Amino acid sequence: MAQTSNVVYDTHAAVRRLAAAGMPEPHAEAVVREQVHLIEHNLATRADIEKLRQEAKVDIAAVRADIETLRLETKADIEKLRQETRADIEKLRQETKANIETLRQETKADIETLRQETKANIAAVRADIEKLRLESKADTEKLRLETKADIAAVRAGIETAKLGLIKWMVATNITLVALVIAAFKLL
Repeated sequence: MAQTSNVVYDTHAAVRRLAAAGMPEPHAEAVVREQVHLIEHNLATRADIEKLRQEAKVDIAAVRADIETLRLETKADIEKLRQETRADIEKLRQETKANIETLRQETKADIETLRQETKANIAAVRADIEKLRLESKADTEKLRLETKADIAAVRAGIETAKLGLIKWMVATNITLVALVIAAFKLL
């Protein structure tokens, strides 16, 4: 009879049961010794579990206290930061308002200058556009004729490339099928 960690285990009865089930007695004794070893080194008792439960309760209480302290400190820090931020925002708002007004006045003057310059530039651009329109009309007709010839040549090249691609794809698929068949044969 073995008593380990508040657990009573009848080793003699266990050996007899294993021997009665057909296990040789030396094997049965070795199995029972191993079971006793496992019980002694790995089995937790109710007292062990209760001790761990009490330790966990103490740890949880300490963590809760730390969390509450941290919460109160954080709340105070946030309020202080909120007040400082409000003051900074108000100061920035006043400065921004003054900067916007200055910028508005400067922008009005710049816009008027740009408006006058733009009117002159638009007139010059319109004249250039008309000149370019006439030149591009002649160039477009020339390009249209050249493009028709190029399109015909590209279409012929595409047809040739299609045939080559189809041949390549068929050869690749045949190779892949052969590799798959070889892989299955190896398995």
